Amino acid sequence: MNQILNISCYKFVALPDAQDLRQPCLDNALARQLKGTILIAEEGINFFLAGSAEDVRSFVDWLRTDARLADLAPKESWSDTQPFRKMLVKVKNEIIRMNHPSIRPAQGRAPAVTPETAKRWLDQGHDDEGRPVVTLDTRNQFEVDAGTFKNTINWGITKFTEFPDAVQAHLDELQDKTVISFCTGGIRCEKAAIYMRNAGLPHVYQLEGGILKYFEEVGNDHYDGGCFVFDERRAVGADLSATGLTPEGTFPVTAPTASTPQT
Repeated sequence: MNQILNISCYKFVALPDAQDLRQPCLDNALARQLKGTILIAEEGINFFLAGSAEDVRSFVDWLRTDARLADLAPKESWSDTQPFRKMLVKVKNEIIRMNHPSIRPAQGRAPAVTPETAKRWLDQGHDDEGRPVVTLDTRNQFEVDAGTFKNTINWGITKFTEFPDAVQAHLDELQDKTVISFCTGGIRCEKAAIYMRNAGLPHVYQLEGGILKYFEEVGNDHYDGGCFVFDERRAVGADLSATGLTPEGTFPVTAPTASTPQT
């Protein structure tokens, strides 16, 4: 049981040689019999992989030999079966598509809060300056359906490229609040928080490490349901083990396949 190590990881960093990295990544992953998906773009890398613990960790160690990726810090969980069907490495324009090229997290992140700080703020209902705190789900609706923070703001987007327009439509509602933007593992809230700050919302923070890191460090306080993941486990609970079900018992048929990592 639970012999398969699953990792998710991303890093925004300039990779102008993204195309040249594709084949070495594929060769090294296949040599270790890993399965999953790696996305590479000039703005960084994003991957979900699974295999034996030794093989997964040695692959990450190989990636870290590139000085630009030396500080990769994957989030780990376990399963008793391989949740991916194949090994894919793709070169993309963006590792998470937003269609706003001016948003470049590699040039400077928006402020972040740790899971512990987020929980404390939610416990007390305000931040350390007394400002009301709200959570904002930056994920797609089918992911939200699997579980989310209690009383979260959910704009019902169907793809991340809709997020900027949703922000513009709700700017006034958020002006006097501290906003914690969150997603599965952090990649979308990296871009979301920068966009919202640039749009004139001064008190926006990204949840460091997303829902998965929150589960790992503080459990499911203030959270209902599981967290959708882009593999055949479908969702994980607060203990990071597979649940496979939404609170209603099924996933929508429109959910994307396991070969589409987003975090």
